[in-house]
Amino acid sequence: MLESGIKFGEVRNLASQTEYSGDRVQFNNIFNTSNGGVSVVAFSAGQRLDTHTAPAELMVYVLEGEIEFTISDNPHTLVAGQFLLVGEGVRHSVSATSDAKMMLVKVKA
Repeated sequence: MLESGIKFGEVRNLASQTEYSGDRVQFNNIFNTSNGGVSVVAFSAGQRLDTHTAPAELMVYVLEGEIEFTISDNPHTLVAGQFLLVGEGVRHSVSATSDAKMMLVKVKA
């Protein structure tokens, strides 16, 4: 079953679904199912998510700003409009080189 606080048929701006916070990285789930979901993640410049393992197949799409996304010690710089795919179980980290927002799509195969 799909879980969401957003009504079907409602038009929204994706980047405005979460705000920057100097305290910590902000996550807002757009929707979740037992097979994955979509979240918007906001980083203030300098914030990071330490190395962790992908819980599902991932697509990361940068909505605003610039991030450094490191996969298995291989850094990738992504700017607004760019995306990358990450396999389930792959170790990765994210750091914001500027204020940045990204859409995170998780799909469990």
